[in-house]
Amino acid sequence: MRNLLIVLPILLATLTPAQAQFSMEINSPGVSIGINVPIFPQLVQVPGYPVYYDPRSSANYFFYDGLYWVCQDDSWYESSWYDGPWRLVQPDYVPLFVLRVPVRYYRYPPTYFSGWRVDAPPRWGDHWGRDWQDRRNGWDQWDHRATPHLAPLPVYQRRFSGERYPHAVEQQQSIRSGNYRYQPRDAVTQQHLQRQARPVIPREEPHTSAPPPSRRLAPPAMPQRPALSQERAHDNRAEPRERGRNNNNASPQNQGRNKDDDESNKGQGRK
Repeated sequence: MRNLLIVLPILLATLTPAQAQFSMEINSPGVSIGINVPIFPQLVQVPGYPVYYDPRSSANYFFYDGLYWVCQDDSWYESSWYDGPWRLVQPDYVPLFVLRVPVRYYRYPPTYFSGWRVDAPPRWGDHWGRDWQDRRNGWDQWDHRATPHLAPLPVYQRRFSGERYPHAVEQQQSIRSGNYRYQPRDAVTQQHLQRQARPVIPREEPHTSAPPPSRRLAPPAMPQRPALSQERAHDNRAEPRERGRNNNNASPQNQGRNKDDDESNKGQGRK
């Protein structure tokens, strides 16, 4: 352990300030790529390309059309600020002019670059396969006379370093919108910036609390028999009265009269 403490300062002393500017250890791919850029980098144009690179760093660090780009091993990352946060980008969505930068401008070239021409773009088709080559057919061919102009560098970011550096994406976007008026021309760059500007929708967490007690439903009401109509009720009340009248007609006096009438009818029949 004592020997390690002695050797470590010696190794650090051999690094130039520009080389010590970057930390290349990857902590968590796709979330934090471990690159530390403490101050605004000194970017230089790649001759004949609308792309900047940092010749003093040990990272494959570029700037194109308003975005920073970093190539590590087999992955590409982009950011709108010089020290991230960085977002992982699939090979199909890296701008073509970034992919066209010759090998010599990669300050920390991946091992699979070995044997490739330094004055030509990396052979991405050989590395990423035929499917990628077919999807981006002709990626390494363009009219050099129609090369777009360089995008202006976001020099306003020089004022933000150390503790003043904004790490929140929302804060970065607010500062950028008030200081950087350049509008990207590359369709791929436009898509990346539009995606960054979309509001983040919080993910809805599943409910873990117990469900509310179920309400006990009342039994369905039994159908009621319809009430008798007033007319039928009136008839029922009048029926005893009619019966009473018939009984009155059957009194002894009336019965005698009926008997005399019968006798008279019989006498007339005999005559």
